[in-house]
Amino acid sequence: MDEFPAEIGTIEQLEEMLSEPTPKLVDYFSGLQGDIAFLGVGGKIGPSLARMARLASDKAGSDRHIFGVSRFSNPALQKQMQQQGVETIQGDLLDANFVRQLPRVENVVFLAGNKFGSTDNTAFTWAMNVYVPGLVAEQFRNSRIVAYSTGAVYPFLHIESGGATEDTPPKADGEYAQSCLGRERMFEYGSAKYGTPTVLIRLNYAVEMRYGVLVDVGLRVKNKQPIDLTMGFANVVWQGDANAVVLQSFALCESPARILNVTGPETISIRRLANRFGELFGIDPVFENEESDTAWLSNATQCQRLFGYPNVPFDQIIIWTSKWIEKGLPLLNKPTHFETRNGKF
Repeated sequence: MDEFPAEIGTIEQLEEMLSEPTPKLVDYFSGLQGDIAFLGVGGKIGPSLARMARLASDKAGSDRHIFGVSRFSNPALQKQMQQQGVETIQGDLLDANFVRQLPRVENVVFLAGNKFGSTDNTAFTWAMNVYVPGLVAEQFRNSRIVAYSTGAVYPFLHIESGGATEDTPPKADGEYAQSCLGRERMFEYGSAKYGTPTVLIRLNYAVEMRYGVLVDVGLRVKNKQPIDLTMGFANVVWQGDANAVVLQSFALCESPARILNVTGPETISIRRLANRFGELFGIDPVFENEESDTAWLSNATQCQRLFGYPNVPFDQIIIWTSKWIEKGLPLLNKPTHFETRNGKF
């Protein structure tokens, strides 16, 4: 977008911005062959990602099918996606028979997974994060697969390190991160066994107005709640920018599977972020504990070299988030737990 609005005032406006395809994406989609299936489309990212794919295809003059697969526990979401041109398929990805009946499209985006509550329900977490990817890697062995992963598979690194690169060896702490690494291994196995072109997207904190690190910090400032500085630094990226990168990542699919870090270029200080919200709210933030000299940080230099810098500047996202919070607009009420250092979510 050439000019940014002063604020984002409605869910409809937000969802339009999150799903607006970039000119580069439209150009790429004009040459992309085949239909696309989004598996686990009903989560935080899936709806805007699938809608962006539909819009980019339309602008590119392609009538490809866009499939969205989910349990769709929220019928309103399924209806909304259908109205937006996404062909929905309702079912449970834990059901092997259901997975085997899915259309074998040329392009697959895998979004399914479990994070929150993973400590209390470890068996389900491993089933969603490891067993399901095994089923999907088998069913879609002749497709291109873009699979979401997380920067949580990396070790904590010094805050001045610049963050983990794609070559940094994983060190998964806690069962959530271990199961996410297991998800990657399943797709790597499928890629090696069948030659399936695959890319693993290690996303490190996509944000928008309803959830994310900025919402977590902004709410605590607004409510005058203490902000734990133990995990004093983080990476974030506007979800719309991440969406555009992910949809262009079919071009990176290869065998053996490739890894791509996706996040913003800045190492964000949680203290400075809170102080910026304090300026906007006219409130002095309350802090507790001191910053550790390590954090979960990702280096997205490779991503930015391939696709350019994020379109939406970091401070613009802070301003939008502050106004959203001040107006009491809807939130997803899903804290990121970015301050967690023991791997327990």
